[in-house]
Amino acid sequence: MKAQDQIESFFQSPASNIPIQKIAVMKNILKIFFVASIGSMMGCESYMEKEPIGLITPDQINTDLTVQSLTSSVNATYQLLSNTLNVIGQWDWTGGRVLRNDFVVYDIASGDMMKKWNPDGDQAWMDEVASFNFTSINGAFNGVWSYNYEGISRANLAIKSLESQDLTGLNMSQELKDRLLGEAYFLRAFYYFDLVNNFGDIPLLTKPLENFSQAYEVAVRAPKADAFALIKADLEKSLGFLPVRKYANDAEPWRISIGAVKAMQAKVALFQQDWVATLGFINQLEAYGFYQLNPKYFDAFDASKKFQEQEVILAYDHREAQNPGRGNGLAALTGWGFVAPSENFLQAFEPNDPRLAYTVEVEARQVHKILGSTDGAFRGNDDSPGNKIYIRYADVLLWKAEALIQTGDITGGLVLIDKIRERARTSPQIDGSAVPADALPAYSGKSLTKNQAIEALIHERRVELGFESHRFNDLKRWGIAKEVLTALGKNFQDHHYLYPVPQGEIDRSGAQITQNPGY
Repeated sequence: MKAQDQIESFFQSPASNIPIQKIAVMKNILKIFFVASIGSMMGCESYMEKEPIGLITPDQINTDLTVQSLTSSVNATYQLLSNTLNVIGQWDWTGGRVLRNDFVVYDIASGDMMKKWNPDGDQAWMDEVASFNFTSINGAFNGVWSYNYEGISRANLAIKSLESQDLTGLNMSQELKDRLLGEAYFLRAFYYFDLVNNFGDIPLLTKPLENFSQAYEVAVRAPKADAFALIKADLEKSLGFLPVRKYANDAEPWRISIGAVKAMQAKVALFQQDWVATLGFINQLEAYGFYQLNPKYFDAFDASKKFQEQEVILAYDHREAQNPGRGNGLAALTGWGFVAPSENFLQAFEPNDPRLAYTVEVEARQVHKILGSTDGAFRGNDDSPGNKIYIRYADVLLWKAEALIQTGDITGGLVLIDKIRERARTSPQIDGSAVPADALPAYSGKSLTKNQAIEALIHERRVELGFESHRFNDLKRWGIAKEVLTALGKNFQDHHYLYPVPQGEIDRSGAQITQNPGY
């Protein structure tokens, strides 16, 4: 019997013991959670009629259990990391589901990025996020919610299939099964980490939903602490399943690796201000010996050097000419005039810092980091091969510098910041010329106070990681978002430290899912 039929049968059974007045609300809850778990989209009925691209459904896994179907189930879980267009909706701009909204809720919100080079009324919901004059019906937050819960639902399906199915006779090695489980647990942790940083308390789903009773139970917001506990537990499980190699699978180097897990453990600890744990995880990561700073700053973003450089730890591997598509759709938006630097961001760079031109070239109106090239070759191309980088070693070094400064080792922290600056100084300018030797002078040896060292770190993270979707979360976790953003003329209020839960999710749950204060 199919899952949908099982649910209908469940409700028709006298043994269900569910009060009739709750059934309507619970059916709406299934729109939020159960339907997502079988691969359809939450929300609008027209989108629920079309399965997301490349998805393996529970019926396919249960009736055609093969190594390929199980692998494809995990592969589908990766899709929600991508900037590929229309993974979970067909041009649903107002619902925020055309592609991941990281560039909106992190880069535009932070004041580093503007929606367009020439401001206009197109996609006004992005302008509302930029100015912090939004409500809970803004599509940006629906997109964040939808992408992450779709990813969680797919991860739950993959985990259950791998753990509970009898794999005898499938010719699946224990090594492959373990690796796939490690990937799925990591991805579930990643999506929950994104949710908890955006919304605080969130519903927690740890298995595919099989009936209305389960749906009703999970349609409540669990405490933020519980979400972090689940994230940490999933990362620990992932760690135990993955091989101790730089690439978990040399033939597919884009897959989650043990290095990505260890880095994510460090990031979670950093966001909880557990400086000792942060340092411990980073030391363990460095002991692997897998990563180092590339000699040239742009090598990590160069689409022609993917998996041939030494710095990228976690990225989504966009590719051209794939079916289903795997291109970087954000490159297409740049061709429509989207994604531009703010004047404040441009002014943040010191003289002769080559990282500015590698991030964005104002005269040509090209965002090189997104395009994956410095010649504009992929501008306007929704099939661009430029990767979306989530974690690279320079980011990790700055986490370590922050933790050292916070634990009193100011000199040690500044030495690491200076490593980042030295790499920038020794990278050639985008035109091939050398950076002046006196550019980006070292901080170490200057007897900085702790507050001055933190200011140096804040500056360095902004210019090193610009347009990589870190700035807004950094401002929040440092507790300076209101100070910085109001100085930029934004209407940032205390309640904006959390985004609003999408109103549609609250309505479909019969208000069982509650709203964040201030909205």
